[in-house]
Amino acid sequence: MSRRIEQVNEILRSELANLITGNLEMDGCLITVISVKTSPDLRHARVSVSVLPEHLTGTALQEIRKKNSLFSRVLKKKLNLKLIPKFNWVVDANERYAAEINRAIDEMKNT
Repeated sequence: MSRRIEQVNEILRSELANLITGNLEMDGCLITVISVKTSPDLRHARVSVSVLPEHLTGTALQEIRKKNSLFSRVLKKKLNLKLIPKFNWVVDANERYAAEINRAIDEMKNT
């Protein structure tokens, strides 16, 4: 991956995290932007998010997707990019898997 793509990914991750924090009204829900992976042509970006508590994941993704066009407009004005990629929002399940592994290790230690 080129250095430019890495820089764009990090800028988008930071800016999207700020936009979610400022524009989504979800009480009792924590949404974290884990990573952004942009295609080499900058037309598409896969945005991985983590949602706590997990039972609000579907609702959180639905609300984020509703604000997708707002996020794109704000980023177009704010960032000096020729193109703002289309965002594909996905849930990052690594946190859940890590918690399950830790729980299994703790159970093994207790037996």
